[in-house]
Amino acid sequence: MTIKLNREHNLTVNHKRIYRLMKILQLQSICRRKRRRYVQATPEITAGNILNREFTATHFGEKWLTDVTEMKYGSGRKAYLSAILDLGDKSIVAFVLGHSNNNELVFKTFNIAHKEYPDATPLFHSDRGFQYTSKAFHKKIIDAGMTQSMSRVSRCIDNGPMEAFWGMMKSEMYYIKKFSSYDELEASVSEYIDYYNNHRYQKRLSGMTPIEYRRYRSHTAA
Repeated sequence: MTIKLNREHNLTVNHKRIYRLMKILQLQSICRRKRRRYVQATPEITAGNILNREFTATHFGEKWLTDVTEMKYGSGRKAYLSAILDLGDKSIVAFVLGHSNNNELVFKTFNIAHKEYPDATPLFHSDRGFQYTSKAFHKKIIDAGMTQSMSRVSRCIDNGPMEAFWGMMKSEMYYIKKFSSYDELEASVSEYIDYYNNHRYQKRLSGMTPIEYRRYRSHTAA
């Protein structure tokens, strides 16, 4: 909030003043809900936790995280969002919303990211969900020249930034609204991720948006 006011309204105020004013106006952030855990399946392929909670990266395409989260619409119907997050600029590289949490959902997300950035060969980190531990997905990783990394069993913190993105997105978009249809949910997800990548300022990115920060880092590296 402080960054947005300073950048877009030509102000120079600190976060303490904004916090004080928000208390006076009775404005507050929305608390995040705990994420449900899924039943684990017997893996075909496993990889070590190569990422090892090293959540920093010097450039785009160095480290990618991925996961699937459940969302609901209508009278309790379920949808599943698969996404890939880059640790260099914290951007969402690719995402797909689907009706089923299956291989097709995850494979499609990976294909979009690889097609958009064919030269990227990141360390590719996920949990041990059945899609990521399949032989077919492992082959995709190898064929793309990437290295596979997986969280340890029951250690969601090993994929912390991806979990943090889900919490942020749900608290800022999903929990504050009821979605009557799949199409309505899909449109809101697309709108939010565009906002997150291109318009949501982040203190950890020197007050820039993810895409803005990527361009800045690319320019300074050159």
